[in-house]
Amino acid sequence: MSDIFNNAADDPAGRAVTGDVSLAVEVAAEVQAFLDTTTHVAAGDGEGAAIPLLHLALSRILAVGARLGATRDVVPADRFEPDTGPELDMDPLRLGVAAALGEEDTYTEAVDPQGGPDVAIGSIADDVTCVAADVAHGLRHLEAGRVAEALWWWQFAYLATWGQRGAAAQRALVSLMAHARLDVDPDVAAEAEFEALHAT
Repeated sequence: MSDIFNNAADDPAGRAVTGDVSLAVEVAAEVQAFLDTTTHVAAGDGEGAAIPLLHLALSRILAVGARLGATRDVVPADRFEPDTGPELDMDPLRLGVAAALGEEDTYTEAVDPQGGPDVAIGSIADDVTCVAADVAHGLRHLEAGRVAEALWWWQFAYLATWGQRGAAAQRALVSLMAHARLDVDPDVAAEAEFEALHAT
């Protein structure tokens, strides 16, 4: 991470100020943590803890996104976004997370909470991969010393795509955890109620 900081601080275009560099490095640390955790889950190393691990990872990266979304617009000096190179292959991550979640990968969600009752089928793995691709793209800008472009991309993409996709996946994960911990077998519930009513 120190190399990223040094590259950013030496931005030849002079676009970065100390505060911007500090924020970018903080975001980069959370981005790297998110990528590490999701890669860990996709590799099958979660030991049955895929859901809580993804929940924690999304909580942290969404908190960073909320911070970026609440700040003033980041405006790079250049009109066009510099090329970051070939697109990253995200299929191994998507397929690995889907395999780790199994049947719990899919969920239903309102297409437009303000627009009517229509629902759509979503995929936690697809959402996580979308978030990972977007934040990794910004990280590549930062690694090249382009602080303003990194912050601009993270902020823009959060509002445009990965914030909503991450929030959708997070709601699905919280629902899964709630059902796993709070749902009670009807027979068990009925027996407990009977015992409570007839307790002396």
